[in-house]
Amino acid sequence: MNDHPTPDAHPLHPLLARAAAAAARVADGVPANHPLDGPTPCTDFDARALVNHWVLYTSHGLEHRARRTELPEALVDHDFTADPGWPAAYAAQLDRAVAAWADPAAWTGDVDLGGSPAPAEGIARMLIAELVLHGWDVARATGGPIGIDEELARLVLEVVEENAELYRQYGGFAAPVAVPEGAPALDRALAASGRDPRWNG
Repeated sequence: MNDHPTPDAHPLHPLLARAAAAAARVADGVPANHPLDGPTPCTDFDARALVNHWVLYTSHGLEHRARRTELPEALVDHDFTADPGWPAAYAAQLDRAVAAWADPAAWTGDVDLGGSPAPAEGIARMLIAELVLHGWDVARATGGPIGIDEELARLVLEVVEENAELYRQYGGFAAPVAVPEGAPALDRALAASGRDPRWNG
């Protein structure tokens, strides 16, 4: 994935590209024989449900938000983990989604979220956070790491802190978790979203 912006690209586009690349690496690191019925940091999801949610909304949903089109119902009900080579398919779809957001127009105006318009830039920021947070969830649930740079981690922390209380009202985030003073930005973002950075199943 190329995170070198075109001259007129939105300033956040390179961070979106880096978040997508990190997510693709996490998917590629999931062992082919890893059982997907085990627990995850998202207590409502086992690993299979988590991966399917992650693939649907952070790759297909990411592209459809940029294009202002609806997610096909067939995708909503699809078990991506049943597809041979789903990590490669996820990476390819992430490339298409990142390319869609390379258009500066994708970042302007509103995105319709089921009758509730929201600013496109805010939606993109939340999707960057979802790529990283759910990428961490998948990595932790399947025994792999997630590697992101400090600038991206700080953006995710900023987005989480801006939206945490609203997300908690709707059950999207759990209660915040305490972390040591001076904890890394990613750990603080995880904790603010209700995830325990020390979670190991």
